[in-house]
Amino acid sequence: MASSSLLLLLLPCLVTALHSPPGCKIRITAKGLELVKQEGLRFVEQELQNITVSDLQGKEGQFHYNISQVKVMDLQLALSDLHFQPQQHLVFNISDASISLRFRRQLLYWFFYDIGSINASADGVHIHTVLQLAKDEAGRLKISNISCNASIARMHAGFSGTLRKVYEFLSTLIVTGMRFLLSQQICPSLEHASLVLLNSVLDTVPVRNYVDEHIGIDYSLLRDPAITTDTLDLDFKGMFFPRTQEDQELENQAVEPLIKDTERMVYVAFSEYFFDSAMHAYFQEGVLAMELQGEKVPKDLEVLLRATFFGTIFMLSPAVDAPLRLVLQVSAPPRCTIKPSGTSVSVSAFLNISLVPPGRPPVQLSSMAMETKLSARVYLQGKALRVQLDLRRFRIYSKQSALESLALFPLQAPLKALLQLTIMPIINERTKKGVQIPLPEGMDFTREVVTNHAGFLTVGADLHFSKGLREVIEKYRLAPTAPPSPGPAEPSGAPRQL
Repeated sequence: MASSSLLLLLLPCLVTALHSPPGCKIRITAKGLELVKQEGLRFVEQELQNITVSDLQGKEGQFHYNISQVKVMDLQLALSDLHFQPQQHLVFNISDASISLRFRRQLLYWFFYDIGSINASADGVHIHTVLQLAKDEAGRLKISNISCNASIARMHAGFSGTLRKVYEFLSTLIVTGMRFLLSQQICPSLEHASLVLLNSVLDTVPVRNYVDEHIGIDYSLLRDPAITTDTLDLDFKGMFFPRTQEDQELENQAVEPLIKDTERMVYVAFSEYFFDSAMHAYFQEGVLAMELQGEKVPKDLEVLLRATFFGTIFMLSPAVDAPLRLVLQVSAPPRCTIKPSGTSVSVSAFLNISLVPPGRPPVQLSSMAMETKLSARVYLQGKALRVQLDLRRFRIYSKQSALESLALFPLQAPLKALLQLTIMPIINERTKKGVQIPLPEGMDFTREVVTNHAGFLTVGADLHFSKGLREVIEKYRLAPTAPPSPGPAEPSGAPRQL
């Protein structure tokens, strides 16, 4: 009874863990699958052309034969279909295909010996393949299993040479053997292509990736893919982490992205949690701070600050001519808000203004609080998600008294100008580098459209292959990915794996 009660208490926690909301979600539609089929068909043709068929030898009465050097000359895969099959499968069918072969013959009939080549054709080739997709231990999408059936309805062989009429009646023996050997090689070839070669392409999808020298991102899958007859949905963790605390977890309390559209080939959704975790990671790394001192303080602002605090500075003589120092620091992780009308970021910070006399301790003139709201334009460029920020609202007030807040009112406009001209360009220089979306190498977006919803945004796009599957496979077969060095990572346009 006690164990049953404990299980009942833990059940809600287990359900929550199993259904934790994703920070990033990708949907591939039937239109996207059609493009994948076209590239996949080219890949299958290449694989079947490399089929290795064992030598065939034997005898029938006085007829001795040896068939070797079998080579696929041509394939005609006219009828093919790739479709989703709930819950975790892709089904790939090839119907009524034909395969042209050429092989070397060595034939002995009584005292007659003949060597030459034979052209053969396998017609009515049917291949039925089911691929099971699943999340592996690292959180990466993989082809976990494959079932395959292949059959050849008819096979014909054409003989040439001096003994053509003599042994043509025995061709049925050779053709039957070749038909059996060929059909036995189709599925092993496709199984290797799927479980080894295609999985090596899926290995190029970033799972834990460094964004810059401060933060990284976790794109591990939360669960196995969800497949319907029209869509394939992938739920990614989509959480940024500070590089000094890579095991840190940030609880996701944001709205789960909900994708309803199917018009485009692919949809990528990002919740507020995705952006909040990035800002939280930067905050944890202590990089959301800036200091301006001496000549770095704009001259007009320095004159205004000295006039504002003239009485205080005058009382500090001989420190009147000491340089000014402005320290701006975010006081809490910024928060992102996504609404149908747009995306914004709320930032709370404090600004300390001090005099820095040479050889003496700094003298603080004021410590003021700042509240700002930034508008954010999220867009996609290549496979990088980028953000352009613009200062929308700005307010300063004193932590000490309402009277001092009133006295600081003249500083509102010049400090806002300081943010716009000095600080916002630095922030946008960082955010425009973007972060890579988890797609395999060689696959890119086109015709992107960003749509805001309540609590999340979606990017609808079409796909195209900038590199073929074979090109990507050969690249990583010849030069496997090396582990990252402990130094700073490259921007996300050229990600470095953890």
